[in-house]
Amino acid sequence: MEYVGYRVVRGPDWRWGKQDGGEGHVGTVRNFESNEEVVVVWDNGTAANYRCAGIYDLRILDSSPTGIKHDGSMCDGCRMQPIYGIRWKCADCTNYDLCSTCYHGDKHQLRHRFYRINTPNSDSPTLVEARRKGKKITARGIFPGARVVRGVDWQWEDQDGGPGRRGKVTEVQDWSTTSPRSAAYILWDNGAKNLYRLGFEGMADLKVISDAKGGSFYRDHLPLLGDTRSSRAAGQGLQIGDQVTVDLDLEIVQSLQHGHGGWTDGMYETLATPGTVVGIDEDHDIMVLYPTGNRWTFNPAILTKVSSSHESSDRVLSLPSPTASSSTVTIPNTALASSGLSGGGSSSSQFAVGNLVRVSDDVERVKLLQRGHGEWAEAMLPTLGKVGRVQQIYHDNDLKVEICGTSWTYNPALLTKVASGTDSPSIGASAGAERLSALLKKLFETHVPGDAVEELVKAAANGDSQRVEELRLKEDANVNGVFAGHTALQAASQNGHEETVRVLIQFGVDLEAEDKDGDRAIHHAAFGDECAVVEQLIKAGSDMNARNRRRQSPLHVAVSKGHTAVVKNLLSLGCHPSLQDTEGDSPLHDAISKKRDDMVSMLLEANADVTVANNNGFNALHHAALRGNPSAMRILLTKLPRPWIVNEKKDDGYTALHLSALNNHVEVAELLVKQAKANKDIQNTNLQTPLHLAVERQHTQIVRLLVREGAKLDLTDKDGDTPLHESLRHHTLSQLRQLQDMQDVGKLLMGLGTQGADKKSSASIALFLAANGADLNIKNKKGQTPLDLCPDPNLCKALAKCHKERMNGNQKNNANSIQLADVDENEGLEECMVCSDMKRDMLFGPCGHVATCSLCSSRVKKCLMCKEAVQSRTKIEECLVCSERTARALFKPCGHMVACENCALLMKKCVQCRSNIEESIPFIVCCGGKAPAPCQSKSSGKPEINPQEFTQLQQQLQDLKEQAMCPVCMDRRKNLIFLCGHGACQLCGDRMQECPMCRKPVERRILLF
Repeated sequence: MEYVGYRVVRGPDWRWGKQDGGEGHVGTVRNFESNEEVVVVWDNGTAANYRCAGIYDLRILDSSPTGIKHDGSMCDGCRMQPIYGIRWKCADCTNYDLCSTCYHGDKHQLRHRFYRINTPNSDSPTLVEARRKGKKITARGIFPGARVVRGVDWQWEDQDGGPGRRGKVTEVQDWSTTSPRSAAYILWDNGAKNLYRLGFEGMADLKVISDAKGGSFYRDHLPLLGDTRSSRAAGQGLQIGDQVTVDLDLEIVQSLQHGHGGWTDGMYETLATPGTVVGIDEDHDIMVLYPTGNRWTFNPAILTKVSSSHESSDRVLSLPSPTASSSTVTIPNTALASSGLSGGGSSSSQFAVGNLVRVSDDVERVKLLQRGHGEWAEAMLPTLGKVGRVQQIYHDNDLKVEICGTSWTYNPALLTKVASGTDSPSIGASAGAERLSALLKKLFETHVPGDAVEELVKAAANGDSQRVEELRLKEDANVNGVFAGHTALQAASQNGHEETVRVLIQFGVDLEAEDKDGDRAIHHAAFGDECAVVEQLIKAGSDMNARNRRRQSPLHVAVSKGHTAVVKNLLSLGCHPSLQDTEGDSPLHDAISKKRDDMVSMLLEANADVTVANNNGFNALHHAALRGNPSAMRILLTKLPRPWIVNEKKDDGYTALHLSALNNHVEVAELLVKQAKANKDIQNTNLQTPLHLAVERQHTQIVRLLVREGAKLDLTDKDGDTPLHESLRHHTLSQLRQLQDMQDVGKLLMGLGTQGADKKSSASIALFLAANGADLNIKNKKGQTPLDLCPDPNLCKALAKCHKERMNGNQKNNANSIQLADVDENEGLEECMVCSDMKRDMLFGPCGHVATCSLCSSRVKKCLMCKEAVQSRTKIEECLVCSERTARALFKPCGHMVACENCALLMKKCVQCRSNIEESIPFIVCCGGKAPAPCQSKSSGKPEINPQEFTQLQQQLQDLKEQAMCPVCMDRRKNLIFLCGHGACQLCGDRMQECPMCRKPVERRILLF
């Protein structure tokens, strides 16, 4: 039961496809079927049994929801005291601890190794590798921003609005003080807000339908669920001279070797073969010497120290000189047996060091008999049926055999002795020695099909162009052949061997051959920072915009690896700067993520599209705001093709300013507000302004910035809440400490307290808002004022005092006494004349009056204003030009209402019917009111228009025209669509055999009416 409530991700033995939703997706431990099976409910709603004993399907991401805590400890990153969940203790520093959030958030030195302490009573902490080379995975599931519905453990009636109704995760919180991160705070679409269980006692009240990212974690550093084994010997520290072996599966070894020397085919000799530690580098990687004389560098997590018990003490190897070549053959002093072939079941007493032996070619028999005798590995397959030489005999009669250029440990029952081919019992004579040397040389040659291809690829990788030319003449040397997953061209390109690449191109090599990841030679050259090879390949005809299986172009690879010269070269040669990978990220997104300002500048100079959005809906500005990259944001703002892109919204209505406010990126927010003049009062789909989000997250610096720059304090969100409502609600729900220094209103007006004050206090934010003029009497949709949400009488008095002093401190001026006669005269004219509940949004024809809402219009036969028969009813939608405001101008004589007041000022023809506009009638006049007097300019007598807004509207009109006009002739409207999605006018489209945009054959033409 101690595991119930753990938050988990897939583990090393995962074999269940995408039941969890994919790599990195999170689930909750619900209960245990037995000691070997655990039931997990994934955030996507899937529930299933998984293995947790011997075979480990799961890793523990977060154990804090179960209440596990380490008394007496404190996180030196975030000051959590005590630490809940897994405790990470630095192995290189004295008394330095981190919680899981800070550890995976890269706090402290990444070169330092840490001990992982799973539980407070853990006897043997596990030493994990340094994070600098670790692989990070992004967690996905029920995190802030995710869309959810009720889950399997829902028991809260219809708080969500009913079955199937959706909500949005705003924050992951604590269900109780002893269960951190065990609940999620949800804002439902019906306006309700509440807290729901997310791991508390194994309960899952929610199911995600659109997951969100929850930060990254070091996958291989997480403990395995159910693993009670002691930590590996490698984790306890190795010393020079220790005997070690590799006893993990090949797939796991190859994975762990990334960033620790990598994996090559020659390392197969290390599997299940003991070696000696001969060095430990500064990154704690281990250098191991093997009997062949080869030295290999390993991730310490891979190695297991050979036990000093009786069973393993006899297996200590007598190593040759470190300078000895692996191909050197040592001739033994003992006579070779010449008794012919031995039986398959021969005892090892019949073998001696130096004997020639043949391995059985029965695969199933070998796999069976190898159990407990060195085990079986797929890399042993080429040795079956081959002849090798006995190198060593262990105390349990297992034999170490050199064969096919590698060394393996075999069960003696699988080996048979091979006659030496000479009748002499002794081969001390020189002639006999020569014959034996020749025999051994012949026997030890690697007889693997495709050797010529192997040699060709190795020669290309080493840059031996002369050898490549020689091998090309061999019949079995396929220039496009694959060895170790790569062609010769790919190997030469990544290593930068220009001459070898030139030779291979002359031989007609396939420039576009792909490896298992879909990477081509040009991808490998970009990965290896080989600028000259990239140019050479492109000139030879290689596709510079080629995409691998992750849809990455060479430019993506170069940007991700930080290879400036390659990026510059690719852009100068004309590669596409804005292609998107499988995540929808363009090279510009990657450059922003990597914080490579030089590359951001280069991409923008090459006309990279700032507006391209990735799969999460983030364009470059959104991405820079999300990542908190002020330098990249500064470059983007200076190179924006159109200034209003700064206010571009995502699908959920979030702008770059929303994202910076939400994530407390102060410098970015300051750039957007002060330099780019971003709209401070813009609202998302929930009608939240950046100030709402900053107040909700208690980001005081952002709040101060927005208020100082003139953000409106009393705008309401979808629930009718102002920022002041939000701050007081948060104060009440979180039960914050009573506000200190409430009387110092002067400090509140200058800022949010002193350096020593609690900067995350919702009460402080509420006082700051009130002191700057926030309305204390405005009501939300539930009829609550901000003070109704504050049960603390002292805080209410302080709020009233702040507001009163603010009001008294403002000098009266003429602006506050502007006559509102015209406003009062038109007051109430926008209400439906039938129900009085909804606003008018139905245009009657032909009279052109707006008298009712869309729900009541069907009951009206005659216009309620002019009594003329209603012949047509048209619902008033958003402006067809700017798509930001509702249409509020009636065009005469056509009678269409399709544009807002600002856009209507610029029009000469109706955008819907193309008729000339003789008169534009304001919406309020259509409702029976009086037209407001236009604001006159003193110099010209014409209505004033914001120059930036005017330019924006002009560009939007031009964009609309370009979208509606034929891209071929640019004279006629587009009214013919091809199956590919592109279109033209009918006159041009009828003459085309292929699409002018994407060059696909035109199979069918569809007319638009």
